[in-house]
Amino acid sequence: MGGGIAQIIMKIVGMIFGEVGSGDFNFVVARDATIQRGEYVKVKHEFYGWVLAKVGEIKRYNETYSLNAITGVSIPKAGVEERIIASARVIGYIDEREILKTPKMPFKPGENVYEADAGIIKRTLKLGNTSGIYLGILDGHKENIPVYLNPNKLVQKHVSVLAKTGAGKSYTVGVLIEELIENNVPVVIIDPHGEYSSLKNYNDIPKELNLMERFGIKPKAYKNIVEYSTQMNINPQCDKKLTLDITRMNYGNFLDILPIKLSNVQEGLLYQALNVVKSYGRYTLEDIIRVLDEDDSKSKYRLITNLEILRDSKIFEGKPVKTSELVRKGIVSIINLRGVAPEIQDIIVSRLSTEVFEDRKLGRIPPLFFLVEEAHNFAPERGFGSMASTKVFRTIASEGRKFGLGLCVVTQRPARIDKSVLSQCNTQIILKVTNPNDMRAISQSIESFTPELEDEIKQLEPGKALIVGEAVEQPIFVEVRVKRTKHGGGSIDLVRKTKKKDKTTGGLEGLLKKLFSRY
Repeated sequence: MGGGIAQIIMKIVGMIFGEVGSGDFNFVVARDATIQRGEYVKVKHEFYGWVLAKVGEIKRYNETYSLNAITGVSIPKAGVEERIIASARVIGYIDEREILKTPKMPFKPGENVYEADAGIIKRTLKLGNTSGIYLGILDGHKENIPVYLNPNKLVQKHVSVLAKTGAGKSYTVGVLIEELIENNVPVVIIDPHGEYSSLKNYNDIPKELNLMERFGIKPKAYKNIVEYSTQMNINPQCDKKLTLDITRMNYGNFLDILPIKLSNVQEGLLYQALNVVKSYGRYTLEDIIRVLDEDDSKSKYRLITNLEILRDSKIFEGKPVKTSELVRKGIVSIINLRGVAPEIQDIIVSRLSTEVFEDRKLGRIPPLFFLVEEAHNFAPERGFGSMASTKVFRTIASEGRKFGLGLCVVTQRPARIDKSVLSQCNTQIILKVTNPNDMRAISQSIESFTPELEDEIKQLEPGKALIVGEAVEQPIFVEVRVKRTKHGGGSIDLVRKTKKKDKTTGGLEGLLKKLFSRY
């Protein structure tokens, strides 16, 4: 009896016809069914039971308006109705060991295609979790199926967030950070434009407040945000001045960050000067410059000039910020680089990431999530510039997971980020991308990337994302939830609409109003 009731409840949306492969099939859509590209369907297989599939291309067919009918070669039959033909890609079924498998035998032509219920979708795609990183709801189903990602997989394995400008990249990252805070994960953010300060503020945008009930969330402001800047005059809202610890730098570190290539003589002078100042215990850049200035060699002047540029940036001036202060459970540390010159940004990011990685390896700080906005500027692909930070990011990408340092690279130019860094990201969150070079870089970093996925990425609406990799069982499309906090990364309107002037203010009447308004 129970099986009969289930059969009545299930809605038939079509019937399989024609040649059927083991990985895909075509079906005629039932006349009373409405189905869209991207929706989930299920089919009962004679050997494997219920199998989940996803609708792909949909086409309308009507013989009345065929080419032959238009040219008059053949006469269409009266009463011919329009038919809708859809293709579907097989996702698979769950076996007795709870493993997702794809059928080795195709479906029989004539099998009914049913609307997939939330139960089979959750079980097949492993979306039954009710805790973790709540990114949004599954796209392609009428019910609001929440998508939760495993926070351990995100931190232990690396993540990339890729999208063209305006596709919702920074907004999605904001949602991700909110969820990491909720899960008490330490986060360090490299923020070149100062757009993550708004995590401290409630979301008060009316349109987004109206959507919160649908996503099951409420406005919230996070107080456990600590913002650092080397330019407190430019970023007065920041909590603390960021100062790097020069005493943690060795001879090789100086060679990496200095903008000039030193001659053998200059390298020798720097090496000797460092040996002298290290005997002081605590020392400054001014101490190094002073020691060099006492040397008789004429080669010292160019070296001193470059050290003075570092000194004038003031990134080593003051009490150094320790990694144990930056990386704390439940705390998000934002490194606000707004107003900092690109070459100085590179030095800051290179030094911070190096110190964090070294201290995490030694267990001095807890496991963390290290997020880098505009990552293509700090780990550029060969041919797009050379940065001191590239070397350390390659190391973190290849070794960080062993030590609990999760890297998240965020970029609007996937083609310009170092391929060895991008390829090490085991989970990709991809929003709309249209540039062919960027699409090629994405396809090279994702196993089993298909032309179908490429087409869907190009057509993604703002706020919808493809998630693929370690964090999900199968590639899925998600409608990213609204933020609890205020978004700080929106574009600024250059031209604003103004109210039309009242026609009555023109001519004589307008002139009189202006005259009498003075009295």
